[in-house]
Amino acid sequence: MSGQPKTRPKVPEGKSRYLTTRQKEANEKGFVGYDTIWESFQKVAEYTTPKRP
Repeated sequence: MSGQPKTRPKVPEGKSRYLTTRQKEANEKGFVGYDTIWESFQKVAEYTTPKRP
């Protein structure tokens, strides 16, 4: 067991329809976190005022 490396392997970027995850660098304690990036579910239309009668 002592022959195993102390670093974690690099994980490829995970992609789904609205979500992307990326692995962060390890900190001094060896903790590896992940960035979560969400894409918008909705499209935003620009508001225009209606015509006056």
